[in-house]
Parts: sequence; C-alpha cells; structure tokens
Amino acid sequence: MKKFKNKLFYFMSTLVYIFLGLIAFIISFTYLEPNFKAFFISNFTALRPSAQNIVDVVLDDASLNKYPSWPKYMYTELIDYFYTYAKPKVVGFDFTNVDVNPMSKADIDFVNQISKMDNFVAGFTYSTKPLEGDDKAYMDMIKKKYALNVDYKALEAPSTFEKINRMPIQYTDALKNIASVNISLDTNTTYKFSGINVIKIGDAYYPSLALKMYLVANNTNDVIIDDYNIIIPKTGLKIPHNLIYNTVVETDIKYYAPKNGGDDVYTHYSVSAYKIIDSYRHLKQGKLQKGDIDPKIFKDATVLLGGNITGPSADVVKSPISPRHPGMDIQATMYDNIANNEFLHSAGFLVQLFIILLLSIYTFIVILRLKFLKSLGLVLAVDFCFFLICCIAAYNSYILSFISPIIVQFVTLIFGYSFKFISENRNKEKIKQAMGKYLSQDIMKNVVSNIDDLKLGGKRAVVTVLFSDIRGFTSLSEKMSAEEVSIILNEYFAEMEPIITKYNGVINKFIGDAVMAIFGEPIQDINHPQNAVKCAYEMLKKVEYLREKWLYEGKPKIEIGVGINTGEVFIGNIGTETRMEYTVIGDTVNLASRIESYNKVYRTNLLISSSTYSYIAGIADVIKISEVQIRGKAKKMDIYEVLRIDKDR
Repeated sequence: MKKFKNKLFYFMSTLVYIFLGLIAFIISFTYLEPNFKAFFISNFTALRPSAQNIVDVVLDDASLNKYPSWPKYMYTELIDYFYTYAKPKVVGFDFTNVDVNPMSKADIDFVNQISKMDNFVAGFTYSTKPLEGDDKAYMDMIKKKYALNVDYKALEAPSTFEKINRMPIQYTDALKNIASVNISLDTNTTYKFSGINVIKIGDAYYPSLALKMYLVANNTNDVIIDDYNIIIPKTGLKIPHNLIYNTVVETDIKYYAPKNGGDDVYTHYSVSAYKIIDSYRHLKQGKLQKGDIDPKIFKDATVLLGGNITGPSADVVKSPISPRHPGMDIQATMYDNIANNEFLHSAGFLVQLFIILLLSIYTFIVILRLKFLKSLGLVLAVDFCFFLICCIAAYNSYILSFISPIIVQFVTLIFGYSFKFISENRNKEKIKQAMGKYLSQDIMKNVVSNIDDLKLGGKRAVVTVLFSDIRGFTSLSEKMSAEEVSIILNEYFAEMEPIITKYNGVINKFIGDAVMAIFGEPIQDINHPQNAVKCAYEMLKKVEYLREKWLYEGKPKIEIGVGINTGEVFIGNIGTETRMEYTVIGDTVNLASRIESYNKVYRTNLLISSSTYSYIAGIADVIKISEVQIRGKAKKMDIYEVLRIDKDR
C-alpha cells in the first residue's frame, strides 16, 4: 500500500508539473517569445548589409512635398524611366487599387506603357468573399494567364480565398505578370517574422511579389512545393517554408541592417520617386542635372516601386528592426532572401522540445543534488551559456526559442524546490515514525521542536517514575527459545504501551523485560501521581487478561510487579555532543526501582512510596507495609500496597 501511495505521489506530481510546464510554455511562447525573437533578429541576425542591386523607389513625403499631386501620367513617366533608360532586371509594382478610365489619354498611356514591359510585376490583393456574378469567368481568366505552374507534393486542402480583388480589365490585359502583395495573413500589430511566398486562391496557386519577381528574372513559372521547401526546378533554389493549412506557404524573413535610422527604416537603398521624375524629364531634355539619378545605377538591378507616406494609412508594419517598417522594403527583403539564397531558419518543434527537456532535467537534477545557492548559481550559469548560444545561432540566421525554455525551466525550478521540500518532509516524517518506535513520540516531538538548539543539559522537575517487571522472567527464558521469548515480550509490551500513553506517561526505556515510564515530563500533567497509579492498576488488569489468553494458548503464566515513586529528578539530555540520550536521573528513579523489587519480598503486585501515597490517598485503597530498609538509604521508609482504585474519585 505504501509503495502504491509513493508511486501515486510521483505520478500525480509529474502530471502537475507537465500541466504547469505546458501552460507556462503556451503563455510565454504566445506573449513573450515574439519580443525575444525580435531582439535576437534585430541585434544579431540583422547585422549584415543587404544586396547592392536591390533598390526601393518610394513615393514618400518628400515626393508629395515636391509634387503634391501624382496624376496617372507621372506614374507613366516613372515606369518609362526604367523601360527606356535604366534597364533593370525586373520591376516590382507595390501599388494596388489602380483605376483606369478608358476615356482618359493619360490612363491609356499608362496601360500602354505597362504592356511594353515583360519584366514588370504588378501587385494584387485577395478576398475571402464568395464568387458573385461573373467573378468565376474573371478568375478563370486570371488563372489561365497568371497562375503558377505548380507541382504540389504536400497534402492539399481547400482554399479559404475565393478570388482576387478585381483590377480594371484594361490594366489586367496589359499586365504580363501579377503577384500577391500581402506580406502575411496576420493583420494585428505583432512582429512580421514571415511572409507569404505562395497562396492558394480558388483552385490555383499564385506567387508573392518577391517570388514572382525572382521567377520573372529567371524566365520561369515552374514551382514544386513539398512539405519542407518551395523548389524552383530551373535554378535548383530551395526556399524553406511553413505551411498554413496547406493553402498558404510562408517563409521566415531574414532581415538586414538598416541603411539609415529614423522611424521609416530602409534596409535597402531607397530613392524618392520625385528624383526619378526629375531625372526622367531632364533625360528627355537631353542632359541630367546635379542631384539627378543616373539610370546606369539600375542596370540589371531589381527595383521595387511603392509608397510610404506618413499617416494612419501608411503601408508600414512592425518588424523586428523597426516599429514602422515600410511594406515595400519588406518586399525587397523577401526578394533579397530568395535571390541570394539567404533564409532565416527557426528551430522546429523537436529541437525546442529537446532544449526544454534538457534544461528542465538538468535543473531538476541540480536542485535535488545541491544546496539552494549553489544550484541556483549553476542554473543561472547554464542559462547564460544558453543565451550566448542563442546569440551565436541568431548571427548565423538560426533562431532558437529562448524565453519559453527559460520560463519552463523556472517552473521546473519552483516545482523542483517544492518537490524537494515535500519529499524531505515526507522522509523526515518517515524518520520520525521510525525513530518513534525506538523513542517515545513525545520525546521525539520535544527533540524536533528544539532541533536547532539540541545540547547537553536539562532541568529539575518533580515527576512520577513507574517501574514494572515480569516475575521469574529469567527462569522462563531458560525454558523457551529466544524467538518464543521475543514473541511473548512483544505482545506484552504492545499491550502495556497504549495504557501508559493513555495516562500521559512516556516510556523512557525497555530494560529486558522491565519497563520504565515517566509521568509529568515531558508531557505536562499536574495529576501525574494519580495517573501513574491508575496506569499501573490498569496494567495489572491487562496482565490478568493476557495470563488467561496465554494459558489457553499453552504459553507460560506470568506475573508482574510495579513500583512507583514521586520526587524531584534531573530530566534532559545526557551523554556527549555527538551521542545524546533523553532520560531522567536521580534518587527518585533509583528508589522507584528498589520499591518495585519489594514486590517479590511481600508477594505484592503494586507498591508505591510515601511521597506518591500523599497524592493518591483519596482515590485508592492501600495497605501500609511496615517500614523497610531501602538499600542505599540510611533511614527506613514506608511503602504502600495499592489494592483498589476508585475511578469515580
């Protein structure tokens, strides 16, 4: 039964620990880990510069200050600059909600300009609304013209997105390439750690702006998607990904070092759009002027055209390196990752689980084996080493979860110390129970209550000492085996102990077949003489019962004698500093033993001293034994035989 309880205790403790650890992990991973992940990315991963040949051309506040209005013809000029003069490898157009008025010459010129460019990639957004009207025909046209040629080797699932948001038909017809400009499905303020590279809309797959720009730059539209990578067969590139419901394929974004500080941080070279307009107009006139942008810098480069205007509707997101990171620069970052095969990798579930288990097991072992300060120091030292490992890993574009394992380790720390405390108390209780079989429970309690102040010495106190002895035990022992003697003694002592305890007595020791008990200390009892005598009387009654029982069982007949004396003793710890015994010493003890021995002389069973008699005269019928000479005493003294106890008095 005890083994079962122990196993149940450990089993329940393990379940509680797993539950607390799981809750701590979920909370820390959800609410704390993003901040620490952002810390490692911004301080260690984003130290390397971005590629030189990727440029953001931004319609920013400076552009609006120069040209407050940006009619369609200015966008045409912007695009024509790259088509006619700059000759970049690919141009990404990070603008949506483009409107085209077929009656407007400027709008028609804009569409015609785009139709000339095979390396122009325009952005679109998608919708969760169901198909309506001729939406299906429109989506069939979009699928036929723009969808990826995908070999999908992962488990497919129905898409939650039915259609892209409609673009003007003239614009759609003019475009050679379109792609999704949505960075992530997550629209709240959390850090943008990953970006969409492929999304399923309806029953077709469409690339992100960054991925499509890479495909255009390499003149391919073929993609293989398996459980771990987006594979470009033509170039052999493998883009690691995280599948979301098998309809969205996201990849962790590896950020680069900012080019300049401020609220709007660009990690790639950025040029205000107005400078491109000015440069284009001056080129049309035949000569660049001071401050213009030489189109040669864009030769075979990658260009992102987008907006970043201050205000609540600004196209900015919260990234690890800036609370207001321009969305178009993140598009440039995603393209940079793909084009240069530089990706951020995050530890998978099994790696994180291994780290958590390793830290937790180490912490638990250290706690159980070492003292508090030393174990805490070793745990903190390992945590510091783990922090350094996370920093080194982040520098090498590998992100380990840091705070979640530490939080679970903290739970382990608390649980470990609690478990250690409970286990030690359980062990102490077992020791107390075990020692209580050798010492009185009351003496044990006295020792435990003064555990920090154990020393030799004690005090003087008035107590009543009881000695009991089995008559003729020596001769009985000679006729019986040791095992038979022990059986009789054990049964005898087992019956006597509860009686002594009942009357507030404490068994000080067993001396062979004799019992020495103390009344009045350490259990405080002002009626200790009366209780001692009542105890002795009940012991004699119990022996009568045992005698009949043993006679029936064929065991020898026994008689006991009891001697009681009341007086002052020294009670406390005697011995040495390393080996103590809690006992009583003094003439009172010796006299109680001598009195008990007179039972053999006078053929009595219960004798008491005159000092004890003075306390119990009112509750007992006694006979005075003639004055006797006690060995070691100069004067004779009176002793009394107790015949009967009146329990009602």
